[in-house]
Amino acid sequence: MRFSYYWCAWVLLAGCATAETGVRIDPATGGWGWLTRPYQARSVPPISLNNSSRLESLVRAGGLYLTAQDAVALAIENNIDVEVQRYGPLLAREVLRRAQSGGALRSVGLGVAPGPQSVSLQGVSVSGSGANAGAAGGGVSSGGGIVTQLGPAIPTLDPTVIFFANFSHSTIPQSNTVLTGTTALVQDTRTYQAQYSQNWQFGLNAQVTYGSQYTKVNSQFFTLNPFTSGNLDLLVTQNLLQGFGSAVNGRNIRVQKNNLKVTDLQFKQQVITTVSAVLNLYWDLVSFHEDLRARKQELETAQQLFEDNKKKVANGALAEIEITRAEAQLYTAKQDLLISETNLLQQETVLKNALSRNGVASPTLMAVRVMPLDKITIPDKDDTRPVEDLVAEALAKRVEIAQSRTNIESNQLNLVGIKNSLKPTLQAFAELTNNGLSGALTALGAAQGGSGLAGGYGELLAQIARRNYPNYSAGISLNIPLRNRAAQSDYVTSLIEIRQNELNLQKSINQVRMDVHNAVIGLQQARARYEAAAKARTLQKQTIDADRRKYELGAITAYQVVQDQRDLANTESAEVQAMANFTHARVALDQALGVTLDVNNISLDEALAGQVGVKAGKERP
Repeated sequence: MRFSYYWCAWVLLAGCATAETGVRIDPATGGWGWLTRPYQARSVPPISLNNSSRLESLVRAGGLYLTAQDAVALAIENNIDVEVQRYGPLLAREVLRRAQSGGALRSVGLGVAPGPQSVSLQGVSVSGSGANAGAAGGGVSSGGGIVTQLGPAIPTLDPTVIFFANFSHSTIPQSNTVLTGTTALVQDTRTYQAQYSQNWQFGLNAQVTYGSQYTKVNSQFFTLNPFTSGNLDLLVTQNLLQGFGSAVNGRNIRVQKNNLKVTDLQFKQQVITTVSAVLNLYWDLVSFHEDLRARKQELETAQQLFEDNKKKVANGALAEIEITRAEAQLYTAKQDLLISETNLLQQETVLKNALSRNGVASPTLMAVRVMPLDKITIPDKDDTRPVEDLVAEALAKRVEIAQSRTNIESNQLNLVGIKNSLKPTLQAFAELTNNGLSGALTALGAAQGGSGLAGGYGELLAQIARRNYPNYSAGISLNIPLRNRAAQSDYVTSLIEIRQNELNLQKSINQVRMDVHNAVIGLQQARARYEAAAKARTLQKQTIDADRRKYELGAITAYQVVQDQRDLANTESAEVQAMANFTHARVALDQALGVTLDVNNISLDEALAGQVGVKAGKERP
């Protein structure tokens, strides 16, 4: 989607989202309205560390009760990485304002931050298409990182008004009194000048200057004294070769408009990265809860058999060594339970930190336990399309591909200006000046029969308006660099960079293909691993049931039963981990296809506003 769509949606939601996020630019206040507003500083509100109201609403009875969609919504509303990227559109829009004034582009913003990782995934990779998410921002600039400008200098496109006033008094000794009639010429002057100048993107510069000078001298040999001279001057200059055309002088504006698109893509990439990471955290937390349940059952069995062995040893039915064996298994089960509890507590801490702007320091989250409400379910079969269809969808939706193509387009826009610097500088100019002179008639002037120049300031303006004393000039200026090595080098260097970017685009396309293939393979392997783990758990359950019957008949020892229970807990843990791995594989496939936001029903305009509507996502394990 285009930036303008997000921008408008953000403005519409700004009123209801002010409690959620303070990312905005406040206009200047005070002064004399539009007259002084261009010279006043606008302000950006301080950052907000308040969490959204959704977080409070989900806390009850000392627990934070979450569904997967709740976790996604909280991450979008409160995650700091997402909040950082919300400033991106504002920064890009401000750089566009700078470019529209003729300024060079500034490098602004931060790259996409990688999402948080779970406490333990036991060797499972969840990177998918996001393996390089932390570096994604490095290729996002679209040419916007330049501060120096290659090619012809871009003129200032904001009009300029200049006012000048000067008052002077001078006493000049004279070596020839015949010309001035005095040995010391005393002269008082008052000079005023106003100028308006403007440049246009096609290479035209125009400036209009009006100036007048009032002069009073102590000489009697002047026809007019005091007198006022003035002129109205128009100077027009047009570049005909280097610096000609809006494609050259407006290239920064076009590049920055591309950067607006790239900023949208970067925000989208950050949301995808954060949402994928939070989903992985959530499903790992679900698996840790299931693992804890299995370890508790293991401990209960070990405790029960320990008590039974103590009674049987007391009755003489077992040797005393069986108590020691059972107690050893009991402490092993306690250790397994402790590890499971530690993983669960640490995973809760990681998840809470990802869902809150002030992390676990939040009074709301400090002491609460996170209680996941969803259970991991594995569908009977995966509804996957042919891999080539998936690749085609990924190439159409992956952010990295769109970024690379936009970067190349921006580099080509810059190349137009760089190529233009190969041309000589040829300027055509024309100047038109209307002059005027008026003043008070002196005795000498009256003796000479008067003068048509006598009069006040109005006479001066009338002469200028009537063009009584016009000046005309026109010409051309040609500047030819004889070797032009710098311009040739800049052009070829930029062309080579474009070729490198084109190769990098192909590399990204190849990477997308590989990501999709690996994600499909990962999903298939995750299903196979789950099915194997489920079968192992079923067989181990049958084994322990059989061994318990043997134990009741005295055919085996309690040690074997405890060992069977521990093996069952391990297979249950492996099954739960395999289920979590399957969810990771689904998240990774969504990321590889670029459909993470679609699958989770995430609207980018809501994400940009920091307020997510209540909706259910598509069914996912």
